[in-house]
Amino acid sequence: MDTRFLETLVAIVELGSIAEASRRLGLTPAALSQRIKALEKDIGVPLLARSGRVVQATAAGAAILARSRELIRDARELRSLASGEKIAGELRLGAILSAMTGLAPPLIRAMTERSAHVEFYLRPGFSGELFDAVVGDRLDAAMIVRPSFAMPKSCDFKVLRDERLILIAPRALAGRDAHDILRTEPYVRYDSTQWGSRPSEDYLRTHGIVTNDRFELDSLEAIVLMVNSGLGVSLIPEWAPPWPEGLDLVRIPLPVPAQPRQIVLVWTRADARRHLVDLLLAAAHDIGLENR
Repeated sequence: MDTRFLETLVAIVELGSIAEASRRLGLTPAALSQRIKALEKDIGVPLLARSGRVVQATAAGAAILARSRELIRDARELRSLASGEKIAGELRLGAILSAMTGLAPPLIRAMTERSAHVEFYLRPGFSGELFDAVVGDRLDAAMIVRPSFAMPKSCDFKVLRDERLILIAPRALAGRDAHDILRTEPYVRYDSTQWGSRPSEDYLRTHGIVTNDRFELDSLEAIVLMVNSGLGVSLIPEWAPPWPEGLDLVRIPLPVPAQPRQIVLVWTRADARRHLVDLLLAAAHDIGLENR
């Protein structure tokens, strides 16, 4: 079985469109359709079904999807090893959105400078779901907010960044006491179900501050843009840039130091691609990304 045909199946299912998969793979839609027909003939059952303009996996297609990804990854590793590269393979890396934009690009660049034959599968998501994916061996490592609970013994982690807590507010509020602002101004809350909101929630609770909530959002960029539009104030972690451009807001110091949000790289000790995680950690050291 040609793994290129499996790559075609995975791409179509993930993108939901033959046309989009065609653009992504650099092949004509007719060529992709021929690959799928050959694969279905080889396996003996239909693997894709159309629902309007969307292409979805059949029950049989869905059943072989995870194994197909593994075969594709294994084939890539074999090709890389055959090239003579000592460190090779595909790293399945997850990251929360702020880490995906602020930490992943320089980290991956530093890793590719160490080994040009490493390939990457990148998955954005929330900390909880990415952590579950690492524990469930669906990802090799993930950059997430450090959880409040003790990690299982099967996992290890490295702190990459401490992100201090800051109060952001419209410029007109500059000079006022931070606690007074939090108590009296409309508040844009960082979604309290997200791991990253814990420092903010702890600070408000510790100092007995009851906020006048206007919105509750799970996107830090969206919160910043709301505050920039004069729709409230917010207590958020100062994540790694880039931030939205053209902001006209102020960062008001907190009168009492707050616990930072920690971004960690987490992985499982027994992962078969631990050599790639070690390379990622070495790349983090190269660019001074690790805190400790």
